[in-house]
Amino acid sequence: MRPSRPCCLLLLGGLALQAGCSSSNGEGSAADASPDAVVRPVTEGGTATGKDASADATSAEAATSAEAATSDASDDSGIPPLPGWTLVWNDEFDLPDGSAVDPTKWTEETGNAGWGNNHEREYYTPGTANAVIQGGSLVITATTQGASQLQCEYGTCEYTSARMNTSGKFQQQYGRFEARIKLPTGQGLWPAWWFLGDDIGTVSWPQCGEIDVMENIGSTPSTNYGSLHGPGYSGSQDLTGSYTLPGGALLSADYHLFAVEWDAASIDFYVDGVMYETRTPADVPAGDTWVYDHPFFVILNVAVGGYWPGDPDGTTQFPQTMEVDYVRAYTKAQ
Repeated sequence: MRPSRPCCLLLLGGLALQAGCSSSNGEGSAADASPDAVVRPVTEGGTATGKDASADATSAEAATSAEAATSDASDDSGIPPLPGWTLVWNDEFDLPDGSAVDPTKWTEETGNAGWGNNHEREYYTPGTANAVIQGGSLVITATTQGASQLQCEYGTCEYTSARMNTSGKFQQQYGRFEARIKLPTGQGLWPAWWFLGDDIGTVSWPQCGEIDVMENIGSTPSTNYGSLHGPGYSGSQDLTGSYTLPGGALLSADYHLFAVEWDAASIDFYVDGVMYETRTPADVPAGDTWVYDHPFFVILNVAVGGYWPGDPDGTTQFPQTMEVDYVRAYTKAQ
């Protein structure tokens, strides 16, 4: 399983909050997250694991067809409509090249101390040094450049990167959330697109809940992990499934569509239209609570190092980039 983020210092509007704290020792891998995980059939040879992965490929094909249909028509915004869903929030990252992220949509997070599981090596910078609009995408760069001028909790910093969130600017309970992303690659890289409950400031983590839609580490360059973390299931008991691209294709070779569809009864995880994992309140360990019944906000980041991915080594090449074509949020069409 992916170990959760012990003692992550989340900065929201200048307020420091403890997020992602766990007593997990960081052992294990995401692929073995669920002892009852089985393989879900998929449409094009990819490998999926996760709870309720026994549904047949018909559902996956239907999801793929529905997403493919979006290319046939567009509304006035130029964004293809998604049958059955109403677009309520999005960022297409279509500002002029060289722009920083839209401050009305995102808050940039800064620093290193307390980030992740206290073994991450990056320093998150504001502005355009590590996160910039380029060619209609948000480009987040993890690099060694500028790091030696900064101080991290372990001493002189080794890497810089970027992280941002929508807290206080956009949060939503239920719906479809999707992002088209091209990932970085290399040992020690840890890109993620994930959500935290907007009550984190009052109840802390993991009581607020966490939904990881896209998470990848350099040692498994073809595999995406989808996870839930909550009270009682934030470390060794987290709820994780995985999807490996057909033929071992690399997530860094092209853009891929990552999505969740979330309602009161379940959260379904998708890669490129294939539903590879379903989680329901029945999956929560006995005596623990399903906390996915309130709004969550969105986070994008590229971490370097940490208990789960390990540190970069001599094979890791920098700079590395995560390119985000868009992020969109929908509600069920009425």
